[in-house]
Amino acid sequence: MKVSFVDQRPDGQYALAIPVWSEDMLADRLAGLDEAGRTLAARAAEAQRFEREVAAIAESFITEGDSARRLLIVGLGGKRDDEALYERVGGALTARLLTSGETKLVVDLTGLDLDGEAAARLGFGAAARAWRYDVYRTKLVKKAQPTLEEVVIVGGGKGADKAWADEAALLEGISFTRELVTEPANVIYPETFVERARKHLEPLGVEIEVLDEKAMTELGMNALMGVAIGSARPPRLLAMRWNGGGDARPVVFVGKGVTFDTGGISIKPAQGMEAMKWDMGGAGAVAGAMKALAIRKARANVVGVCGLVENMPDGKAQRPGDVVTSLSGQTIEVINTDAEGRLVLSDAMAWTQRRYKPEVMVDLATLTGAMIISLGYEYGGLFSNDDGLAQQLTDAGLKTGDKVWRMPLGEAYDKLMDSPIADMKNSGPREGGSITAATFLQRFVEEGVKWAHLDIAGMVWANKAGHLYDKGATGYGVALIDRFVKDNFEG
Repeated sequence: MKVSFVDQRPDGQYALAIPVWSEDMLADRLAGLDEAGRTLAARAAEAQRFEREVAAIAESFITEGDSARRLLIVGLGGKRDDEALYERVGGALTARLLTSGETKLVVDLTGLDLDGEAAARLGFGAAARAWRYDVYRTKLVKKAQPTLEEVVIVGGGKGADKAWADEAALLEGISFTRELVTEPANVIYPETFVERARKHLEPLGVEIEVLDEKAMTELGMNALMGVAIGSARPPRLLAMRWNGGGDARPVVFVGKGVTFDTGGISIKPAQGMEAMKWDMGGAGAVAGAMKALAIRKARANVVGVCGLVENMPDGKAQRPGDVVTSLSGQTIEVINTDAEGRLVLSDAMAWTQRRYKPEVMVDLATLTGAMIISLGYEYGGLFSNDDGLAQQLTDAGLKTGDKVWRMPLGEAYDKLMDSPIADMKNSGPREGGSITAATFLQRFVEEGVKWAHLDIAGMVWANKAGHLYDKGATGYGVALIDRFVKDNFEG
């Protein structure tokens, strides 16, 4: 979707949106209409019980010059510091108009005294909500086809175009993540994930390194390889490096990339298993964030690593009770082959620390169903060995809407992962399942490394529309990473 910023409303046919803070402002904002238009708009707002709450819309039609115009009055709420306020407003307008037959929306911010950043954020919300993936639809009824192509923002204030450059970069990254997560597992699997990352990232200057199954076996990445051996799709370890920060050590992000998860021998129930194509949402977020950072030429050194496997049941597949030796040298008793993501991450994290010697490492993973039981679909779970890092990630989440909530770690939880025959087991009791999974990962964090684990199982896919996405892939994590890097690692 095209987004532009101008000083005056254009001529021609379009839908007009007028954002308002208060009832008095509504009267002022409608003053530019003729008497009939003011009466219609005010009556429509009253009839639709419009109370100016955030992203609420009252719709009517007015005559303006030679045009019969759709008029949308949209609420801004009562507080200017509401989380993701302007993104929510932009998204609501697109949701209303995307398949309405309108091709152009003009949002008039004149007189609201907003800065360029607020205007750009509104444009971002509008464009993000317009994302669709209709590649496999051969028959789409006309009324379901998107028509909205352009959003023009009037009176956005100084700096809107500059602020939009960063928002547009973020939008590209989120779109890439949504694409990866939406694609079916017969299209995106470890090898094709790598191919798609090369296509999107190498032209932007991102350095790509890939380890195949032979290289990982020779290195001793038996935890990751144990997950992969049941599939005909060979695994890959993908490393993406952006060098924008001089000689500084990179901040690294590690993503779980299980491109399809049957559960392996500990097979999942058939109902709903098709959703497990998005079990690579952590890796998808890392890849999308690398694209956003590269497009806006982030002044930081950032590495993204994705452990890419498919978890399938087969005659060669890993069995419950098997013991594997991880790259770190620690041994793991495999209690449940459906607790595979932590096995993949353990070797990916160990390799990342050996290769890049980071001070800060953050992993993102759709790791546990227990996380959804704890936090529902509103927050990602945050676990960390460093209070400062946890606060930085929390702040970035609040600023972007990719919210996280800190969960506990501790010795009592860690002991639950001890095995009677190996250094640890990969699955503990049902109680505190997301916490024990995090303590498992913590055993692979080297001394002195500030580490955070984001369990985003409830966040990468939505069964109902949100203010920035329709049903399906959300792109969660990209904005969080981008803002975290911008606030804490760019000079």
